[in-house]
Amino acid sequence: MIRSELLQVLGKDNPELRAEDVERAVDTFFEEISQRLADGGRVELRGFGAFSTRHREGRKGRNPRTGESVEVPEKRVPYFKPGKEMRARLNDGD
Repeated sequence: MIRSELLQVLGKDNPELRAEDVERAVDTFFEEISQRLADGGRVELRGFGAFSTRHREGRKGRNPRTGESVEVPEKRVPYFKPGKEMRARLNDGD
């Protein structure tokens, strides 16, 4: 599902809301998750899963085009851990 499809589904399920209001709600939802992760926090959605970040150490990499060795700096990367209910739905085919 892409963002526009999500907006359509939410608009159909909530006909009392204007399209602008649905879009603002979705934007706010994703912005809050992004900001919390950027601040080093964690976002947990019961029944769905948890978003967090993980630290990756710096390392030596290789430029695939030239074969030259390059330094890859340390960084934080997003991580998602599905909740128990989500794993059950994926594995039971519900």
